[in-house]
Amino acid sequence: MLDISLPIPTNDLEAWLLDLPPRPAVFALFGPHAVEGSPALEPYISKTANLRRRMHRLLAPSFAGGKRLHLGGTAVRLDYSEVGSEFATALLMLRAVRRYCGERVRKHLHLRSPALLRLAWENRYPRVYVTNRVTQRALATTYGPFQSRAAAERYLDDSLNFFELRRCTEELHPDPEFPGCVYSEMKMCLAPCFKGCSDERYATEAEQVREYFASRGAGTMARLEKERDAASAALDFEKAARLHQQIQKMKTVAQQVAPLVHPLADLDAVILQPTIAQPIFAVETKPEKMSNRALRTEATHVAIYLVHAGRILGPGFYSVEGMRHPNERAGSTSLFAHPTLLEPTPLEAPPGSQGADSGVISAGTKVARGQLEQRLQAVMDDLESQARSEKASPELLSEHLSLLARWYYRPANRRVGEIFFREETTAVDSAEERPFPFSQILRGISRVFCGQKDTLRVAVDAGGT
Repeated sequence: MLDISLPIPTNDLEAWLLDLPPRPAVFALFGPHAVEGSPALEPYISKTANLRRRMHRLLAPSFAGGKRLHLGGTAVRLDYSEVGSEFATALLMLRAVRRYCGERVRKHLHLRSPALLRLAWENRYPRVYVTNRVTQRALATTYGPFQSRAAAERYLDDSLNFFELRRCTEELHPDPEFPGCVYSEMKMCLAPCFKGCSDERYATEAEQVREYFASRGAGTMARLEKERDAASAALDFEKAARLHQQIQKMKTVAQQVAPLVHPLADLDAVILQPTIAQPIFAVETKPEKMSNRALRTEATHVAIYLVHAGRILGPGFYSVEGMRHPNERAGSTSLFAHPTLLEPTPLEAPPGSQGADSGVISAGTKVARGQLEQRLQAVMDDLESQARSEKASPELLSEHLSLLARWYYRPANRRVGEIFFREETTAVDSAEERPFPFSQILRGISRVFCGQKDTLRVAVDAGGT
């Protein structure tokens, strides 16, 4: 689960602590077995911005006796993994706590259940309601995650005003003697409770509601625009004006919902995150001053996470070796608006080449283009194969949706990384057949890398704190 596992020595602890990296990490401290043959005690799992400093506080004898938690003399093993972003930290914490602490993940990580909308399609008279539960059989008709339950309820109420679907929660047994409710009196419900419509008519309305939520209103607005244009061509201007007004109201409601909201079965995205910056000794460092040396950190990869049907997979690592990064802050267009390779690739061999046997490409032979796209495709193939081989339980899917919503809905100036969804197109019905925007993802990789590649200088003293 965690990359590195180290036994904690009883002697020369200070030297052992100095060998730990002073960088962000997720760690677990394990105690001895309670009884021979019994499982180990539950580990202490946490995160830190500086692993060396945190282990000093937890293990060093000089910190014993205070009010803070001290595990010196109790912990016998340290497992840790270095992390490059808060998103990676949260996901690794989730995986570690789920493995070592069982089902108490939400309590340990203070996760809030995701706010979702569900269309009860299995009901004879479907309705839409707000829920926090994820079920495997209803992924195609469950929409979210929303920023909060209040946001989901507001979007639901405003959306149902465009339709005549029922809003009651009772199990209906249609009876012509039933008096109905206020929504039927206001002509905002087809009133299946007292047979105000046929079952076929209600099923048609439910299908339109399903189309609306699946496309966040885009499919419904496209259909209404066609009807408006047809009415205008037929000189039925009153109907065209009514449809136009409805489209404008629908556009206003559509602005309430974030691009993250999808049917859970179609919630596919690519998330880009910074990676671990590896330390490199500065050139000007003198050997006699190694106890207080300057370090510079550099990263050579960008982490890629795949969101497949709401589940987070990865990370995969995209190497930026050989990439020329555009200066998007310049505010002008140029030939280098997209990331390119630094080394030019000849399309034809130079004169005098002897063919493939000599190790030189023969004249007229084309070298494969799009090396950056091919590199990205290889990473995506690995993540997608992992998605096909592993199945997620509803509990795990709910936890991943909670982490995804927590990261996505934070203020833009505090959200590190970028997210890209599959391209919206009506040419295919299956979400998996819609491609990811590789050109946009490559530009995003360049932006994320340029944001993490700045040289950092960290002063490390002789004590390592």
